[in-house]
Amino acid sequence: MNSSVLLRLMVMLVQLWPCSSKPKSSAQNTVQSFTAIRRVKRGWLWEPLFATEEQVSTNPVYIGQVKSDLDKQDGSLQYILTGEGAGSFFFMNEDNGTIYVKQKLDREKKPFYTLRAKAINRSTQLPVEPESEFIIKVRDINDNEPQFLDGPYEATVPEMSPEGTSVTQVTATDADDPSYGNSARLLYSLVQGQPYFSVEPKTGVIRMASQMDRETKDQYLVIIQAKDMVGQPGAFSATATVTINLSDLNDNPPKFQQRLYYMRVSEDAPVGTTIGKVFAEDSDIGDNAAMDYFIEADSSDAFNIITNNETQEGIISLKKRVDYERQRRHSIQVKAVNRYIDERFLKEGPFEDTTIVKINVEDADEPPVFTSDNYVMEIFEGAMSGALVGVVTARDPDEDDSPVRYSIVHSTPLKRLFSINEHNGAIITTEPLDRERAPWHNMTVTATETRNPEKISEANVYVQVLDVNDNAPEFPKNYETFVCENAVSGQLIQRISAVDQDDSAEGHHFHFSLAQEDTNSSYFTVKDNQDNTAGIFTGKSGFRRQEQFFFYLPILIQDNGTPPLTSTNTLTVTVCDCDTEVNTFYCRYGAFMYSLGLSTEALVAVLACILIFLVFFLAIVAIRQQQQKKPPFSEKMEEFRENIVSYDDEGGGEEDTEAFDISALRTRTVMRTHKPRKKVASEIQSLYRQSLQVGPDSAIFRQFISEKLEEANTDPSIPPYDSLQTYAFEGTGSSAGSLSSLGSATSDVDQSYDYLADWGPHFKQLAGMYSSHRTVGD
Repeated sequence: MNSSVLLRLMVMLVQLWPCSSKPKSSAQNTVQSFTAIRRVKRGWLWEPLFATEEQVSTNPVYIGQVKSDLDKQDGSLQYILTGEGAGSFFFMNEDNGTIYVKQKLDREKKPFYTLRAKAINRSTQLPVEPESEFIIKVRDINDNEPQFLDGPYEATVPEMSPEGTSVTQVTATDADDPSYGNSARLLYSLVQGQPYFSVEPKTGVIRMASQMDRETKDQYLVIIQAKDMVGQPGAFSATATVTINLSDLNDNPPKFQQRLYYMRVSEDAPVGTTIGKVFAEDSDIGDNAAMDYFIEADSSDAFNIITNNETQEGIISLKKRVDYERQRRHSIQVKAVNRYIDERFLKEGPFEDTTIVKINVEDADEPPVFTSDNYVMEIFEGAMSGALVGVVTARDPDEDDSPVRYSIVHSTPLKRLFSINEHNGAIITTEPLDRERAPWHNMTVTATETRNPEKISEANVYVQVLDVNDNAPEFPKNYETFVCENAVSGQLIQRISAVDQDDSAEGHHFHFSLAQEDTNSSYFTVKDNQDNTAGIFTGKSGFRRQEQFFFYLPILIQDNGTPPLTSTNTLTVTVCDCDTEVNTFYCRYGAFMYSLGLSTEALVAVLACILIFLVFFLAIVAIRQQQQKKPPFSEKMEEFRENIVSYDDEGGGEEDTEAFDISALRTRTVMRTHKPRKKVASEIQSLYRQSLQVGPDSAIFRQFISEKLEEANTDPSIPPYDSLQTYAFEGTGSSAGSLSSLGSATSDVDQSYDYLADWGPHFKQLAGMYSSHRTVGD
């Protein structure tokens, strides 16, 4: 077997050496090792190598030997040690291969070292054994204390938790070798915390040892100890503190500190006034201490209580006004109830408490009190001034019962219609009332203490004016009634109705008839329809406007009031010139003219005159508008053309051509190529003839103006400044034709003026000048 293979097997044996075996002396180790691994074949001989940490003090400590089986022990071989720690921690006797450790080792820093050994011949310096690698393992001792790396600890557990409830777990660590001996085997114990808590020795789990009440004590400080070597003598130990808090449960009901509260309130205190506070303590905290307050018994129902969620107080306030004279003392029972209840503790009793609150009412000077806040009174319309409407009553509620003075401070309508007796509160009218003008009257009445005028109270008084049948029925509107001249007897010409300003408890019912004094009763009749309407019918056939244009019918209308009232209303019937259907417009204006004394022919004449006047007026307006449309420069056209422009520039004579260059005044934009002028006469004649068929807005007219403007712009003989150019262009529209010379022949010979002789004596001289019949001598 190769020596290197053997060396590796030895290293494996060293690593698998039983950890629990007790260390032996060096001599024993050497003898046993050599005995155990001595081989017949040539190779290395060594024993397992262990070095105990913290073992070296002053002298090196032997830890083992390596030796070649070729060693004759004659000093011919030399042993050499290399590798981790060689020369610093370990050294080898080069003569016999023994290995020593000369410094303290710390297993926690380095648990083993890998080294190499070789043997050489001192004479030849040649190896007699191949270099072999081996391991020196550092054997652990108990030189490290346990440590609580996560401490100090804090945990929370609900109060009243049952025994054995897990609170938290603490864990300590030991840097010693847990695989060798008991140096790293820890044991936990409770130093402080009995009898409330316990700890499991091997796991460090802290548990409840008894039930605890947070309200008694809400925090505990527990000390846990951890020992190595399973707690054997000489073991190292460490401690950790654990702060254990008890969380709250709602296991306590609220409790009033007072079984009886005394409070007071003034009788003039307004609704909502805070009277006092009550408070029930709850040993719990947070939501478990939240409570609500209630009033259980209050016969007057005059008080209210609310909960202040921040202070957990019950605030008692005034729900309605109290009266010292009526009840001077109130007693209420207030209950405090936990808002959130834990059902696990219901068996311990109700989570509520009660107390008694006695409230004394203090006397105050109060204003007078009316027997009613609102009075409703009635009076018939038309009652005489000074009639009694009603009486208001107020009294001083205080014990001294001060006299009261009454007055009216406001009434509607604005005109004062009522007065009040300041001593007894009797309200009377100051003038008759009319229901049709105002059916209701509102006023405010005050009552003032005579001994203390600052104490005033008010009451509203509503007066209803009752109806009296004092208005006769009448037409609801002014009827316009017409009848044709050829109307037949019995023809309906108008349906009428009536209105009454009075009220009627049973509803209005009117009766219509024709007054007895009607002189035209034979012409018309009235038929009552028994539904508050009536029909007017013709009593004969045929009417003549020439005889009578209007008929005035006295209609008698009677209501059903008590007593009944009757009125006579006149219905005017107008006779119209029609066959069957009435043209109300024509008939209405015919009646108007008839009332003015005009006949139909006169009416037609008047309308014709008005029409003629209107046409004449419109014609004048049209002429004035045409005159206003004339160009503003038409009368001064020639004046613009004959302006004289002078230039004060002296020249140098006829030879001087540079004194004034008129071309410098011309802008480049108007310098164009000069075009030869056209024959103006023929051109104007042509355009004139065309203009007789077209208007001034046509293309021919625009072309004419454009060409004239271009001709003026390119003419080099005109001055280079703005000038006004006018062109006469006659339009169409005259049935007499054109009198312009533009349309005449080019010579007088071609033109005939014989027609001038037919124009009368005013044109006689002109006809003699141009007529073809004139003599040569003319």
